[in-house]
Amino acid sequence: MAQEKQIILIPDYLTVRELAELIEASPIEVMKHLIANGIMASINQQVDYDTAAIVAEEMGFEAQSASAMAAQAERQKAAQSQTWRQVYAQEKPENLRRRPPIVTILGHVDHGKTTLLDTIRKAHVAEGEAGGITQHIGAYRVMRDGRQITFLDTPGHEAFTAMRARGAQGADIAVLVVAADDSVMPTTREALNHARAANVPIVVAITKIDKRNANPEVVKKDLSEVGLTPDEWGGSTLVVPVSAVTGEGIEDLLEAILLTADDSEIVANPNADASGVVLEAEVDPSRGTLATLLVLNGTLRRGDVVIAGHAYGRVKAMFDEMGQTVLEAGPSTPVRVLGLSEPPLPGEGFEKIKNEKVARSVIDERRATAEAQRAEASRPAFTLEDMFAQFTSGEVKELNLIVKVDVQGSLQPIVDSLKTLGESNKHGINIRILSSEIGNISENDVMLAKASGAIIVGFNVDVDNAARRIADAQGVDIRQYTIIYKLLEDIELALQGLLEPVYQEKVIGVAEVRQTFKIPRVGTIAGCYIREGEVRRNARTRVKRGGKPIAENVTVASLKRLTEDVREVRAGFECGIGLNGFNDFHTGDLIEFYVMERAN
Repeated sequence: MAQEKQIILIPDYLTVRELAELIEASPIEVMKHLIANGIMASINQQVDYDTAAIVAEEMGFEAQSASAMAAQAERQKAAQSQTWRQVYAQEKPENLRRRPPIVTILGHVDHGKTTLLDTIRKAHVAEGEAGGITQHIGAYRVMRDGRQITFLDTPGHEAFTAMRARGAQGADIAVLVVAADDSVMPTTREALNHARAANVPIVVAITKIDKRNANPEVVKKDLSEVGLTPDEWGGSTLVVPVSAVTGEGIEDLLEAILLTADDSEIVANPNADASGVVLEAEVDPSRGTLATLLVLNGTLRRGDVVIAGHAYGRVKAMFDEMGQTVLEAGPSTPVRVLGLSEPPLPGEGFEKIKNEKVARSVIDERRATAEAQRAEASRPAFTLEDMFAQFTSGEVKELNLIVKVDVQGSLQPIVDSLKTLGESNKHGINIRILSSEIGNISENDVMLAKASGAIIVGFNVDVDNAARRIADAQGVDIRQYTIIYKLLEDIELALQGLLEPVYQEKVIGVAEVRQTFKIPRVGTIAGCYIREGEVRRNARTRVKRGGKPIAENVTVASLKRLTEDVREVRAGFECGIGLNGFNDFHTGDLIEFYVMERAN
């Protein structure tokens, strides 16, 4: 029986000495094999993968490309994170069939995304159909050589990321649009970061090649500098020059999309119960709620009961992008449905439910869960302190970071140091830097962090007011540092599960005592006016008189609005407040309500 060969991974280029060490042989022996193949190489001279593989095979090893294996691992990791794969994860492999790819268009605001979509739609929508699209439903299908492609008609990475933030992948392939007369812009880099964070394959469309000052070669050079090396330059990115005005290159772009789809396992079970994602929703004055649903798995039929977010209902009618009534919609098909109880939010998932009674029960559970989550909204959903515990429990597989710094000179050292921490930690937690840029922390950074489960790390930068509000509302952890050593120390401790949370006091409301009431067997109740914020029954309090505290860390015994017990009272209203163990209220006293929050 033949002995199985040992597999070795060989990089794209390596020296003769490195090859010898890899296969545990003498450099002289390796040089002899090279000479026998007509290659004269010194011990420190580099050889390419193909040459090294021949030598390794001759010496009894099975050679494999390290870069190819890494690319395959990256594709597998991307596949695991895609929502549509999670949708059919429970399906039996023999029931899965290939489905049409779903494509989104990303890029800079003035680089022609909408014009490109319009040109594709006019040329290819429903070949053989008369009339074309009659209504906007958020997505449409085109045909190319008998194969279907579904385009999301919501160009822009904001819409793409908003869907991902609600748990929807949104697309199987991203087309990154770059204008031939403008090249790669900061917004282009943002769009690229969002596509990479979503782990979707990227096809580049160089638009506006019909303009006199177009220079596609410069664009290709700039693309290679951001990690998108064109396939004609030996890279793996399909780059297609197009003109939405003349139609040049449109066919090539569609062909590139189909080639990319063929390289990905985009499948679904058409015979399963329907599930997918909400694209759009509105209330029509005459017909009621109309929602655009994109089916990802299974087949949706008229009469099915579906649930989407907090909305549910029986599908009374379905319409395609032509406005035509349809009875069913299979995988990758967008349809407008009539019959939901209320408009669901874009990006929310939908699924078929057994009947309306079960649907109402699920809705009630979701609302109760949402209420509980709102009650704890002050705590970030994912923090640096939590990361190690979530990694060990299998909830997360890597630490996603967004890095923002003040100057270029600080950026590369910080990024390099973070990558080194990820490579050297003993627990095998990989650090994935989704974005590393100069400037303050913006809304776009927060949305990317929310969509990707990332933590934002800032060095000597501020947080925009709008970004801070969104981060607080969405539970995004923002860490700000002024010392590089402290930044790296916190990340290192987090990777080891040793970073302890720091808590700080946050005043949530202030009540002014206007009157006091002595109630037998209860004590003194302060009749108060809420001056700012809100007062909560579960908060702790501090009583101040003349600006000085006279009682600290006091719990609330009672909180009443008129005659009813309440959980909270907001600014501008009056209420009665009783405190445990404190009765010495004076008119004019201030009662501060505070909670302890984890400091970011």
